[in-house]
Amino acid sequence: MTAPLLFLDVDGPLNPYAAARDALHRAGYRSLGLSGVLLHPGHGRALLDLPYTLVWATTWEHAANDVLSPLLGLPRLPVVEWPESAPAYGALSFKTPTLVDRARGRPFAWVDDDIDDADRAFVADHHDAPALLHRVDPAVGLTPGDFAALAAWAPASLQQ
Repeated sequence: MTAPLLFLDVDGPLNPYAAARDALHRAGYRSLGLSGVLLHPGHGRALLDLPYTLVWATTWEHAANDVLSPLLGLPRLPVVEWPESAPAYGALSFKTPTLVDRARGRPFAWVDDDIDDADRAFVADHHDAPALLHRVDPAVGLTPGDFAALAAWAPASLQQ
């Protein structure tokens, strides 16, 4: 059976831009050679250990592979390319319709700091397979609890 997709945002989940820098350093985040960007060196391995097909879903687009993948120990990942002008669907994130289209009915999880009820409603109305829209606090970033929730959801998504 094909693994579900994991659409992965950068700023917020991997680079907790809204956090106090000293708190992030205490939590193990490092600049890893990028000015203004803090990453946790263990997140690459933790992502690879998840039972998903990883996909960059970030405005970094292909720069995520060029810059971030080597720093996190990730291989080159597929990249969602955002349309020049995404259709407006109200309060919905501009990413949501594109991710639903990209999933093509396949189960997916989406990790982002910009997910709300409008996105969940759109996915429920326009995507027939299971989907987990997992909001990450941009002042905290991905936590062990987030990784545990993602790991638990993936096998269950294939049973639905």
